Amino acid sequence: MRLGVTMFATDLAMPVQDLARAAEERGLSSLYLPEHTHIPVSRRTPYPAGGELPEEYRRTFDPLVALSFAAAATERLRVGTGILLAAQRDPIVTAKALATLERLSGGRLTVGIGFGWNVEEIEAHGVPYGERREVARRNMLAMRALWRDEVASFDGFEPSWSWPKPTRMPPVYVGGAAGPKLFAHVAEYADGWMPIGGRGVKAALPALREACERAGRPMAEVIPFAVLPTKEKLDYYAGLGITETVANLPSGPADVVLPVLDEYAAMV
Repeated sequence: MRLGVTMFATDLAMPVQDLARAAEERGLSSLYLPEHTHIPVSRRTPYPAGGELPEEYRRTFDPLVALSFAAAATERLRVGTGILLAAQRDPIVTAKALATLERLSGGRLTVGIGFGWNVEEIEAHGVPYGERREVARRNMLAMRALWRDEVASFDGFEPSWSWPKPTRMPPVYVGGAAGPKLFAHVAEYADGWMPIGGRGVKAALPALREACERAGRPMAEVIPFAVLPTKEKLDYYAGLGITETVANLPSGPADVVLPVLDEYAAMV
């Protein structure tokens, strides 16, 4: 079982490059960073976990810039978005940024994407909330074309050159709750599923397998994400054939983060 970590990287948290080095030194496999472009102050959309929205949501670093520092500070650690809000991003610009990060990191990039939950954040990008899944799908298919094809074309832009190309297609995982809509996205354009919190994985596997079979592709990989791990939980996931889990870290300074990192490292 490979164990990675994720943390809200902010101006108040442990520096990303220090966290990346500490994770690699402890034998952890990966570092994932989330994304929120901004948080409208209206708070019209309630925090899904209930209560007040934690402060780190409004202070989140850009994940691609932050991950470039993590990659530069390490040699083996995989770096990933967890999650990138694909509907809120220009696909041409984002495809180039991700391909650049993939090449400069030596092929160590994983792209975790999601659809978003904050209505006003999404709408500020000109995307109707009810259309965010389809916009994310279109953007990801466009990015795949830009990564893959010497002359790439897609609905929304004319045939174009775009370099760099990644050394290999970055693996893409879709985050979110189990269901036919999400699994249809996974089966069409992703390599796997990131169940947030890791709940209900075993019960969802038959539906995910069925969606992949309908699409005529191999079974998608599963990476339980932002999990609070225990040795028993990791053994349970391993018994399901899962080979990587991503553990949640508190967003805080080094004296808060490092003891938790040590606890996780002891489980590897």
